Amino acid sequence: MCAARSTESSSPPFPGPATRCGHTRDFDQQVSWLATQCSKSAVTVLMRIAWRTVGSIINRVWKDTAKTFDPFADLKRIGIDEISYKRGHKYITVVVDHDSGRLIWASPGRDKATLRKFFDALGEERSAQITHVSADAANWIATVVAERCPQAVRVADPFHVVQWATGALDEERRASWNRARKAAEENEPARGRGRPPKDAPERPDSQKATKLKNSRYALWKNPEDLTVKQKVKLDWIVQTDPRLGRAYYLKEGLRTIFRLPHADAVVALDKWVSWARRCRIPAFVKLQKSIVKHREAILASIEHGLSNGRIESMNTKIRLITRVAFGFKAPEALIGLAMLSLGGRKPVLPGRG
Repeated sequence: MCAARSTESSSPPFPGPATRCGHTRDFDQQVSWLATQCSKSAVTVLMRIAWRTVGSIINRVWKDTAKTFDPFADLKRIGIDEISYKRGHKYITVVVDHDSGRLIWASPGRDKATLRKFFDALGEERSAQITHVSADAANWIATVVAERCPQAVRVADPFHVVQWATGALDEERRASWNRARKAAEENEPARGRGRPPKDAPERPDSQKATKLKNSRYALWKNPEDLTVKQKVKLDWIVQTDPRLGRAYYLKEGLRTIFRLPHADAVVALDKWVSWARRCRIPAFVKLQKSIVKHREAILASIEHGLSNGRIESMNTKIRLITRVAFGFKAPEALIGLAMLSLGGRKPVLPGRG
């Protein structure tokens, strides 16, 4: 509900619904500035308006702000990603300018139709000027980028590629754990209730299953980040379960490729694919097919030094804004708050611009 406001201001009021609420431009500008700087409760208590009214104001202010500048000026290298903003598979597609670090476009949805809206807004001429596009391996992004700016170099995000390898490694870890559990059931007698006697025989398969179950972080973490205890566990895995140890080295081998110069990375990636193809570990045999499919985009990320790191950082900030924006009636208000905060056109206090 809108509070009654005095309209004694040198600035003219907004037309339509804003006038009926008695909100002047200065009032809306101050509310939007507060929304980008303060907590939700601080804004509503200080300005004496409902939080949904704040959402409507932000939406209005962003629409007016967007008319004052060109967000696509000198756009050459972009990153595309999606972020969940609400339960129930509610997503926003975001586009970031790699060179300026600004959020330049966002819209509800996560599909081809949503991304085509961005290229429609960008226009045919400017789409032809895009030189690089970084994204994960989502087909809906690759398809639209190939349609609208086929001249652009498509860059695979190294983080997501290594994440694929980590997922394959974890799949093999679970398989090793299940093999050890099955061996324990077949080879070791059932144990009764209570504490086992001191002279009870050892249960090597059960002990192995327990250690494998708790080895996730020793396998996932980068070698330089391992604790002493995790290093000991990793050495134990390599000695007692060579197949899982091989999966670990495959994951680390793929991660290392992204640290190499481009010429060396080309050779190393081909060797890695050959190794994964012959490793007889189903998860990595499947993974190497994806690596071959996205080989050019993976090598392009190394050659041009691009990743989705800037976009992931942007997504982290948007997630914080999503918490603040909880309670807005529509995603457009959330997008407006994100654009005002991260689009390079932050609102200023009235009289201080």
